[in-house]
Amino acid sequence: MSTNPPGFELPLRLFLGFRTIIDEVHAELARQGHPDMRPMHGFVMQAIGTRGTTAVELGRRLGVSKQAAGKTIDTLERMGYIERDTDPEDARRKIVRLTERGVDSLVRSARIFDDIRARWSETLGEEHLRAIESGLRAMTPPDFFRLDVPGWFGGLD
Repeated sequence: MSTNPPGFELPLRLFLGFRTIIDEVHAELARQGHPDMRPMHGFVMQAIGTRGTTAVELGRRLGVSKQAAGKTIDTLERMGYIERDTDPEDARRKIVRLTERGVDSLVRSARIFDDIRARWSETLGEEHLRAIESGLRAMTPPDFFRLDVPGWFGGLD
């Protein structure tokens, strides 16, 4: 009889670790003035990037339809995180850009992620945490920052 945990536990524990961190980030973001931020919004704003993008390109980056991207753009625009502007190179196109509020939420979330990692390091020990990170790097593709999670999870709706 094997004493190893069942194979399905590994992805569930990895996901649970992810969920624990993301929930903590969003609870702290809410305390810091961003109570309306949702986990998927971070992927969307990262996909918009510092230079902005179009709804079509945003949908492609996220792995969702232009319509789904458009609905999320509408939501984030109402919340004050992004704005639409005319593309300076083509007046027929609209560019979606982060507002100061959007940038602020990303800067704050980056600091919160660093704080959480520091706490994990205190609990697990820095050497153990680095070993976990190193092992995950060895087992996952090098392009770790995949923005198509919304599409992979089934969309933005």
